Amino acid sequence: MKPIFTLLLVGLSSLSLFSQTTEDALLFSQERLSGSARFIGMGGAFGSLGGDLSALKVNPAGSAIFLHNYATFTLSSETYTNDATFIDNLENRRNNSFNIEQAGAVFVFNNTNEAATINKLAFGITYDMLNGLNRRYNAQGENSTSIASYFEGLANGVPLDYFTPRNGESLQDLYIYLGETRFDNLNISNSELQSAYLGYEAFLFDANDPNNLDNTAYTSNVTGSSFDQFYSHSSRGYNGKLSFNGSIQLYEKLNVGVNLNLHTLYYERTTGFDEIIGNQSEINNIYFQNSLSSVGIGFSTQVGAIANLNDYVRVGATYHSPTWYSISDETTQFLYTYSNEFGEVYADPNVINVYPNYRLKNPGKVTGSLGLVFKQFGLISFDYSYKDYSNTRLSATEGTYDYDAQNQAMETLFTSASTYRLGGEYRYNKWSFRAGYRMEESPYENKDLMSDLNGYSGGIGYDFGEIKLDAAYDYSSQDFQTFASDSGISQPIQIENERHNIILSLSFDF
Repeated sequence: MKPIFTLLLVGLSSLSLFSQTTEDALLFSQERLSGSARFIGMGGAFGSLGGDLSALKVNPAGSAIFLHNYATFTLSSETYTNDATFIDNLENRRNNSFNIEQAGAVFVFNNTNEAATINKLAFGITYDMLNGLNRRYNAQGENSTSIASYFEGLANGVPLDYFTPRNGESLQDLYIYLGETRFDNLNISNSELQSAYLGYEAFLFDANDPNNLDNTAYTSNVTGSSFDQFYSHSSRGYNGKLSFNGSIQLYEKLNVGVNLNLHTLYYERTTGFDEIIGNQSEINNIYFQNSLSSVGIGFSTQVGAIANLNDYVRVGATYHSPTWYSISDETTQFLYTYSNEFGEVYADPNVINVYPNYRLKNPGKVTGSLGLVFKQFGLISFDYSYKDYSNTRLSATEGTYDYDAQNQAMETLFTSASTYRLGGEYRYNKWSFRAGYRMEESPYENKDLMSDLNGYSGGIGYDFGEIKLDAAYDYSSQDFQTFASDSGISQPIQIENERHNIILSLSFDF
């Protein structure tokens, strides 16, 4: 049956109805190391160097370093491994993806007048996949708290009348009504009210006074002290950036550039929570599934400069503005239970909840860079970046939705973070050998929620003349905690994440 679409029109109290969490806001603010094989092989430390298409996303002045027209196309094979620990049980999951990592071209216009102030103009267009959002992990363990307590907790305080269909009203009809109607008298969001209703329809709890529509107290039908629980997370998507670049070179020593960036965001996530209770309870099995789809478009700008202090030393500086996104969300959910008394029960409304668009402002970033260039022999480069994740903000594009509590939570949870990148390249005849290291500080105030990231990379390249072929390998590791937020289970899931990326680039002069 084709799902029905419904637009949720909600009030000020419905902050948590929006399916984005602080974790999602952070996910959309972070960038992995991405770009050309040369860029990745040197750990992304290109802020003072330029001369590479991916260097433009660090410092837009880098296009003025090119001597002539240049283009690069990059593919990557990315592998994530996630070791998930939940209540002392370990699960391992791996996922692979094949990506268009980067593509772009720069067009250089040299001034033949050697006495001119402006020696060069350059214009570029580049695409970079800032972050791949494909993730899979599983977690399982034996818990003393049932997911049924989550549904019971949502329902307590809600009059039974809200869960009681009128004559001829289906589960789907009432589910839609609970989602699109404003309830100022309830201290619960529309999405939580919908979930509570599914729990009632699936017999997870009963009203203490079933004959009284004003009843607001409920009792769980799940009993016992030990519950086998299994949680699965599967997501896919990307965060990409299309940049339009312009730069000039002055006095053959100072390069100044600007980027106008168009950001695209696509994200899908499905979580499943399975609980096996056995014969100790009326309800023997519970499965709760939630799906989210997010699509967004954003805009940002960058300004940067690179100065050649002498033949060997270059310095660079860049300011990256905040990124302003407009995002739309859609969600679906269903609940399944099995019991000896009722058999299999599917509380499936078959509805896609369509939420009003909202804005996400990701924090800006500043970068300082130093490069040592040893003419034809090679180079060493260092970049330092600063970004304050506590400045992440959500706001409404329409209506009177209140994000104060969520913004306050991000201001408390998140903090400023520095990133350090170091890279080097050694050239021998037509061969180039590269290595890089980076360390990204945790964006969380509490590093138990997410550790610092450490990454190592290396690469090799060969210059055929007008064509260059480059390859690189990148490894990074980071630990973080997450929660089964759609289940009410308070125990964290500890993730040990490792990322492996193999990159291949083809570049050519034209």
